[in-house]
Amino acid sequence: MRTFFGFITVAVLAAAGWFAWAVFTPLAPAPQTIILLHPGYSTRRIASELKTAGVIRNAHAFVLWHYIDHRRSLKAGEYLFDKPVSIVDVQRRLRRGDVYFHTVVVPEGYTMFDVARAIEAAGLGPANDFLKVAHSDTALISDIAPNAHSLEGYLFPDTYEFTRMMTMEEMAGAMVRQFRQVARQIGMIPGPALIESSQTQPISVADPPQTNFQNDLERTVIMASIVEKETSVPEERPLVASVYYNRLAKHVALDADPSIIYAELIAGTYQGALHHDDMQFRSPYNTYRYVGLPPGPIGNPGRSSLEAAMHPAQTDYYYFVADAQGHHRFARTLEEHDKNVAAYRKAMQGR
Repeated sequence: MRTFFGFITVAVLAAAGWFAWAVFTPLAPAPQTIILLHPGYSTRRIASELKTAGVIRNAHAFVLWHYIDHRRSLKAGEYLFDKPVSIVDVQRRLRRGDVYFHTVVVPEGYTMFDVARAIEAAGLGPANDFLKVAHSDTALISDIAPNAHSLEGYLFPDTYEFTRMMTMEEMAGAMVRQFRQVARQIGMIPGPALIESSQTQPISVADPPQTNFQNDLERTVIMASIVEKETSVPEERPLVASVYYNRLAKHVALDADPSIIYAELIAGTYQGALHHDDMQFRSPYNTYRYVGLPPGPIGNPGRSSLEAAMHPAQTDYYYFVADAQGHHRFARTLEEHDKNVAAYRKAMQGR
């Protein structure tokens, strides 16, 4: 009898020792091991995924420890394991929802096509999936830009942290929220109190009435997108905006090269460079062929360009051209402009 109880005691101690070893001893996974745990996964399924990936030693020990130390549920998401961890460490991370974020950098002037490629490059899904949302989910901005044909112009340039659990709609929504925040800060969008005081009836976001601020906002974003594409020098942006506003006032074509590029991007015909024949490209976005602003933004402007479009310099400039040193020369007359163009060509030939 003593032998039997002795055997049982040894077995229990051995099992306890094995369990403690399996639970508390860290295991080093392969470098940069990523685990994707989908919503609805059971504890056993999570344990199996972790065991298969080499993050934990034993799936049964993982499940048993979860029931022993069942404080909070384990959260779905994408997790990165790049150093030794124990089952205790893993479950703490899963309870906190310490998920892995993918960084998406959206520079000023990126088009929605560029943003889509950045989303794909970050491993968050196909670019075409994001483009479908950017083209169709205009309800995100219908209260401030009811005439918008896409989210172009409202995907604010910034650095974002997204997870693979997020949908394309959620990623686009985060960029639009950032646009709204900046637009409110610089006075493009009235504050909540101002909106409420100017309304006698509640607004339906699905079908909002057109107001002056909406008209002004859409025009400003379109202008800012052109300014953003024309110069990367912040102090020049109010001057560039003044040129285009002056041309609009005189009903003169804007003649903005970036608008042709965007027209061809939409059509899928852009080859990476403009040629003389492109000036006749048939598109309402071609500001050489059609007088006035294009029907929508040609990129996503940053704060500086938005402010320049809101507060252009007061000038009598109608032309500008690059000076071969990263800046531009501005002119009041065509004669002055032709001299600036000649100076630019001479400078380029001397390089």
